[in-house]
Amino acid sequence: MDISAVGVDLAKHVFQIHAIDRHGHLVSCKRLSRAQMPAFFARLCPCLIGMEACGSAHYWARTLESMGHTVKLMAPRYVKPYVKTNKNDRNDAEAICEAVQRPNMRFVAIKSIEQQSILHLHVSRQLLVKMRTQFSNHLRGLLGEYGLILPQGIAHLADVPALLEDATNGLPGVLRQLLMEMLDHVRQLEHKITTIEAQIRQWHRNCEASQRLAEIPGVGLLTATALIGNIGADAQAFDSGRHLAAYLGLVPRQHSSGGKQRLTHISKSV
Repeated sequence: MDISAVGVDLAKHVFQIHAIDRHGHLVSCKRLSRAQMPAFFARLCPCLIGMEACGSAHYWARTLESMGHTVKLMAPRYVKPYVKTNKNDRNDAEAICEAVQRPNMRFVAIKSIEQQSILHLHVSRQLLVKMRTQFSNHLRGLLGEYGLILPQGIAHLADVPALLEDATNGLPGVLRQLLMEMLDHVRQLEHKITTIEAQIRQWHRNCEASQRLAEIPGVGLLTATALIGNIGADAQAFDSGRHLAAYLGLVPRQHSSGGKQRLTHISKSV
């Protein structure tokens, strides 16, 4: 088939394909199952493939690039303006195919397996830290219902066993057992967090770029490894440091119109 560009609407099980030739004429518009995807693109001559940067997008990008294709990932909000009518898989694939050919489109760099692995460690650690905070706050709140106030901070949970052993504070037996089980769960979460941090530290020791970043004042282990996971070791996707700052959200959000410039807070917290 004479195909120059393909738009792929990703999903878990069913994928929508919109392929055009070099003149912009529709060549193929079909649905493919997960098992059919590799075979379909293996038969094609090398062409341009566009996909939205979403779940499994980096996996499919690496897979299709290994077949000789040129794969471009785009943020979904940049593809949305090209959806002509109602949103469905067919229209989404057509919009992706149209957007990937725009000369001024901004693309997302394809992450390697190593980058994704360190980022997943960071995400899992963040989830466990959030769960630990929730459990500790809930435990502190239960004690507060009986007039026992603990200071804020994870370190002060070390005072809970003494409170549970004190028979004069009026805590019912059922609650003492519940609090002990919750405290054990917090300790398990702390153990899991420590294990993940050790894995991040080991990854950092094996990554020269991460070690160089950690030498910058104010940049520690977590910041260095997360930055390498997000932008890679060479940061070739950015033309300048300003572009990198904009990617991280360290630029003011604009709401300017009519020649009046309005700058607000930074677009995201890092």
